[in-house]
Amino acid sequence: MRVLGASRGDLDAIEAIKRIALRQSSILFTRREYVTGSEGNRSSTPKPSQEIGLKVFNFEVVRVNAKGEQIKKESKQSQYFAQDLGNGITLEMVAIPGGTFTMGTEDEEIERLVKKFGWEGFRKERPQHEVTVPPFFIGKYPITQAQWKAIASRTDLKVKQDLDLNPAHFKDRPDSDRRPVEKVNWDHAIEFCARLSKLTGREYRLPSEAEWEYACRAGTTTPFYFGETITGELANYKSGETYADEPNGEYRRQTTPVGQFPPNAFGLYDMHGNVWEWCADTWHDNYHGAPTDGSVWTENGDDNCSSLRGGSWSFNPACRSAYRFDLPRRVYYYEFGFRVVCGAGRTL
Repeated sequence: MRVLGASRGDLDAIEAIKRIALRQSSILFTRREYVTGSEGNRSSTPKPSQEIGLKVFNFEVVRVNAKGEQIKKESKQSQYFAQDLGNGITLEMVAIPGGTFTMGTEDEEIERLVKKFGWEGFRKERPQHEVTVPPFFIGKYPITQAQWKAIASRTDLKVKQDLDLNPAHFKDRPDSDRRPVEKVNWDHAIEFCARLSKLTGREYRLPSEAEWEYACRAGTTTPFYFGETITGELANYKSGETYADEPNGEYRRQTTPVGQFPPNAFGLYDMHGNVWEWCADTWHDNYHGAPTDGSVWTENGDDNCSSLRGGSWSFNPACRSAYRFDLPRRVYYYEFGFRVVCGAGRTL
């Protein structure tokens, strides 16, 4: 299979991946049933079975102009808790305050992007609409290979299906444990969340698209949480190509350890680039009729497909906060990972 983004048409390559996946589905993929029925109902999220002790961490955020030049650097802090996964492995969950934001992209900007990149898929980011998101916790990083192994190895927690202990393409390297897990499909991620929920007594799940974009933007309205553009010093993507007026950067051609690049204002890392991240919603081609409360959108959608967000190490610089595309849930590839969320309970 050709590496996504290896030629001019990164965006066209998405369609190629879909075609390849459908051709190979009879031998590569097995359809799994949805593990839990509670993903589409935020109000059903139980309170944690024990009080969460929150800690504070400090970090720095940067802002750049359209040339990729740093124009601001600011110190921030956020709260988090560390979920014990056993054997010294933890999962850091960052507290995200509730709030209202504008989701999607305005029509004028969409038309500019369609013209620049020659990709009609940007039209899936409309119409813009306001969403009010309740507080929640989300992973500080995408799930790493070490975290995946800690849960995948727990066959006693199995809910619906077995999990490959070490599915990643970029494994068996000195820093593999800190790299994001990849080659996982939507069903694998759902099983991971279900096992994690059984282990901890808290409901872990995939984020809704609204939660994901709200968390990624972290109060910004620019294309990226860094500002007007993105550079190879800020994220792991195909930075040999440009989004605005920034210089060309290094194309790394592989994942990188999580937390290597600057975070956003919530203290979340790798929301742009590294690996695509699965969301919980069923796929809808646009936002007409989308929920305005941040909940998972399941009504009247394609329940065989879900959205991926954030871009990846081999995707072009269109990997903005609002960018979205769909694939069948059974598809796995060495760019697809995820991060998890859980409800705020009594702690926010």
